[in-house]
Amino acid sequence: MILLTGADGYLGWPTFLKLSKTFPDEQIIGVDNLARRRWVEQIGSVSAIPIEEIDGRMQAANEQGFTNLHFIKGDLTDIDFVYQLLKQFKPTTIVHLASQPSAPYSHINGRTAAFTQENNNGMMRNILWGMHELGLEDRHLIVTTTTGVYGAPEFKIPEGFLTVEGKKGKEKIPYPAMATSWYHMSRANDINNLFLAHYMWKIPITDIRTSIIFGSQTEETKRSEKLATRFDFDFYFGVVPNRFCAQALSNYPITIYGKGEQKKPMITLEDAATSVVNAVNMNKDKEYEVFNQAALLVSPKDLGEAVQKAGREAGIDVQLTHIKNPRVEKEDHQMEMDNRGFIERLLKKEPQVLESSIRQTMTDLLPYRDTISRYQTALLGQ
Repeated sequence: MILLTGADGYLGWPTFLKLSKTFPDEQIIGVDNLARRRWVEQIGSVSAIPIEEIDGRMQAANEQGFTNLHFIKGDLTDIDFVYQLLKQFKPTTIVHLASQPSAPYSHINGRTAAFTQENNNGMMRNILWGMHELGLEDRHLIVTTTTGVYGAPEFKIPEGFLTVEGKKGKEKIPYPAMATSWYHMSRANDINNLFLAHYMWKIPITDIRTSIIFGSQTEETKRSEKLATRFDFDFYFGVVPNRFCAQALSNYPITIYGKGEQKKPMITLEDAATSVVNAVNMNKDKEYEVFNQAALLVSPKDLGEAVQKAGREAGIDVQLTHIKNPRVEKEDHQMEMDNRGFIERLLKKEPQVLESSIRQTMTDLLPYRDTISRYQTALLGQ
C-alpha cells in the first residue's frame, strides 16, 4: 500500500499515474484537498491546459488501465483525518508531495505568509506524529522539500549536509536554513522536523530537495487529454520556464530581471516524477537521506533564448527584454550544486535536455493561446 499526498497537483497527478504503472500489484491511495485549484482561482487565473475535475480524472485513469488508484479528499492539517488515514491503510510507503508551493503567493501579505507556514508545517508534523503514535515508524517516508532552503552561497552546495571540523574531530550537520522566502522557510522548518523525527524515532526518511520543475507532460499524462496535469502560467504559481513559454505564445516580450545570468537548478516534469517513483523502490533501513533533485543549471537568459528558438521553429516571433530587477538577488551568481546521489540513485538515466523540453511545452500550449491571452494580467502579476 502506497499513500501519496498532493495527488491532484502539478507533480502529484503525474506521479500518481506513474506509481500505478510501476507498481501494478500495489494499491495506490491518493489524498488531496484540491486547494491548488482554489488558490489559482483566487488570484484570478486558470490552468492553461484544461484539467478534469477529480472524478473525471479518476474515471479517465481507470479507462486507461490505471486501475489500482484510489482517491480520498481530505485536509492533512486536520490531525484526526491524518490519524484515521494512517490507521485505516497502514501504508508501507508514504510519499508526501502536498504543500502550498509558491513563494510569490506566500509574500502577498501577512495572512498568506502565515497560511503557507501553518499549512505546510502542520501537514508535515501531523504525518510524522501519526507514524509515531500508530506504530508506523518503520515505514518509508519520502518528502519533496526544495533546493530553495539552501539560498545562494558562494560554494558548492552539498546534498543536505555539511562536514564541520573542530578541535576534537569532525561532525556532519544539516545544512543551515538560508531560505529567502516565507514559502522556502516553511520547507526549512519541515526539514528541521524531519531531522528531529528521525533522530527520535528512526523513521526511514528520504528528503528530495526539488528544484524548479517545468514542462507540460509525462509519458503517462500524454495518453489522453483527460489525464493532463495542470499548467500554471500566472505570476504566483507559474514557474519561470512555464511562464516564459506562455508569454511567448501571448505575444508578450519575455521579461528577464536584470542581467538574468544567475544559474538556478531545474528539472523536467517527467524526470521529477520518475525520480520520486524510483525513491519508492529503494530499500530503506532507518536511514535519513537527502537528494538534490536538480538535473540542469539554467539562467533566465538561457531560458529566454531557448523559448525564443522554439518560438522561431513554430513561426512565432519571440522578443526578449531586460527590466530592472525587483528582487534582492545576485544577478550573476553561478550556482554549483552536488547532485551525484540524485542522478545515480533516483534518476538513474541521462536527464532530459532543456531545448527539447521547452519545444514540447510550446507545442502542447499552442492550442490554448487564447486562454493565456485572456488571463494576461494574471501572467504579469497585475
